[in-house]
Amino acid sequence: MTIQEQLAALEAKRAASEAQMTAMMEKAATDGRTFEEDETETYDTLKAEVDKIDQHILRLKSHEKMQVAKAAAIAAGVGTDPARASQARGGITIVRSNLPPGTGFTRYAMALAACGGRRGEAMEYSKRWKDSSPEVEVILRAAVAAGTTTDADWAAPLVDYQNLASEFIGLLRPATIIGRIPGLRRVPFNVKVPTQTQGSTVAWVGQTKPKPVSELKFGQLTLGMAKAAGIVVLSEELVRSSNPSAEALVRADMIAQLAQFLDVQFLDPSVGEVANVSPASITNGITPIAASGTTADDLRADIRALFSAVITANQDPTTFVWVMTPTMALSISMMQNALGQPEFPTITMTGGTFFGLPVVVSQSVPANAGAGSPLVGAGDRIVLVNANDILLADDGQVVLDVSREASIQMDSAPDDPATAATVMVSLWQNNLVGLKAERFINWKRRRDTSVGYIDGANYGS
Repeated sequence: MTIQEQLAALEAKRAASEAQMTAMMEKAATDGRTFEEDETETYDTLKAEVDKIDQHILRLKSHEKMQVAKAAAIAAGVGTDPARASQARGGITIVRSNLPPGTGFTRYAMALAACGGRRGEAMEYSKRWKDSSPEVEVILRAAVAAGTTTDADWAAPLVDYQNLASEFIGLLRPATIIGRIPGLRRVPFNVKVPTQTQGSTVAWVGQTKPKPVSELKFGQLTLGMAKAAGIVVLSEELVRSSNPSAEALVRADMIAQLAQFLDVQFLDPSVGEVANVSPASITNGITPIAASGTTADDLRADIRALFSAVITANQDPTTFVWVMTPTMALSISMMQNALGQPEFPTITMTGGTFFGLPVVVSQSVPANAGAGSPLVGAGDRIVLVNANDILLADDGQVVLDVSREASIQMDSAPDDPATAATVMVSLWQNNLVGLKAERFINWKRRRDTSVGYIDGANYGS
């Protein structure tokens, strides 16, 4: 990020904290009272954050002045020519694409799809985007020749693909619950992570009395390789189209396919672990709190019950995050007291905070209905997650493969293994292109008290 972008981000964060502080002060004044203990802690935390931001803004502005003072002057007559001005500064040209995020990666996928995975043809096909997305041709050209460890430029071609894939992941992550929960504990694949399952014991001891002796107990967690994959089948006419609407369609489908699947798998209590295949959801095996009613008092009572397990387990509540649907967040935000004032003024349908903790909203939060639901009856789920206690292994890449010659089952639940009754469709015979996307990702909660949720919620209804 540039200094100006950093300053803008800090100013926005400062404004959000100040707005929350103001809302808290106004609510206390309206109620004619002082802050409760939890409100005091939240306000003081926000105030400390604002003070830190102010200090860092001053540092950035001072640093910016230093950079300006050291900047090389541009010779007269070249200021209006970007290329000559760049040369005058040292010959470095910085070009920033104004295309929508993910376009470069999508065009890479479309070039492969249009040419059936043949990179030589795909390279020629990609030249139509040479002016706006030259990196697509670069990575396709680089893939024609095999790299060797003695080639000084062996790793250079990989940089562009890394950037393209990261661009797509950057577009995908905001669309997923996982990507929007702050503070998840990142760990590598296939690495043992030690966990403590029992602490030591201490006690009061009288004079000349023996001291208690205890032992610690530890365990280990390992996140193996797990992948989410899907195949999208498109017509050749679609993948050969180069207009922006076709690109947007391919990009939107890839995002939606991965985002929705990962969100449901991450939160649905009915999703159990399949050994060496997929992780259990973080709510799997957790006994939920049954919603006691629909009023604000019922909601407070249920939240208190939800937090009691957290407090009993001596977990740090400041690292917890709420996850719920936008509809549930909207219903809570619209609840009013007898004076017509919002019961919970800091939550909105787009997020905000709830009882001092951040709120992540997503339509993919599974409702309490259907097979696998711990409770009977319709209603939403409100999930409380200790982000710092959720282990996440993610290689941060989407792997693409394309074929026009394969025969596949056009089924979201293909036979495994295939039988004589399995119906296969030839992509080649039907002028179809199969685009396969895979993402390696795995997660696991460190302990059961890291997650809790309210089931059958219909607050504000």
